[in-house]
Amino acid sequence: MQAAVTDHRADVAVLHLRGELDADTAAQLQAALTELLERPVPRIVVDLSGLKFCDSVGLSAFITSKEVISARGGWLSFAGANLFLTQLMENVGLGRYFAIFPEVDDAIAAAQI
Repeated sequence: MQAAVTDHRADVAVLHLRGELDADTAAQLQAALTELLERPVPRIVVDLSGLKFCDSVGLSAFITSKEVISARGGWLSFAGANLFLTQLMENVGLGRYFAIFPEVDDAIAAAQI
C-alpha cells in the first residue's frame, strides 16, 4: 500500500491510499495517520479510489484514529470507495460511523457547510 497526503485547504488534508491495506501494510497507514493527528484540529478525507482491498486491521486503524480526531473536534471522512470497500464498510456498520462520499471534492465541499 502507498499513502500520500495533499492539502486541499489550509485546514483539510486528503490522505490518498493505493494498493492493498492489510496486516502487512497497516503500519504505513498508521504512520500517515499519526502525522495527520498531530494537527491541532485534524480534518481528514481518506481517498479510497486507489485502494483495492482492506481487511479488519485497516478498518481498526481508521476507527482508532476517528476516536482521537473526534476528541479534538475534527473529523474523518471517506471518498471514492469501490463497491467492495463500500459494501465492507456497510456490512460491518461503519456507514453509520463515517461519512462516505462518492468523490474527494464532495467530501471537501461537505466540510465547508
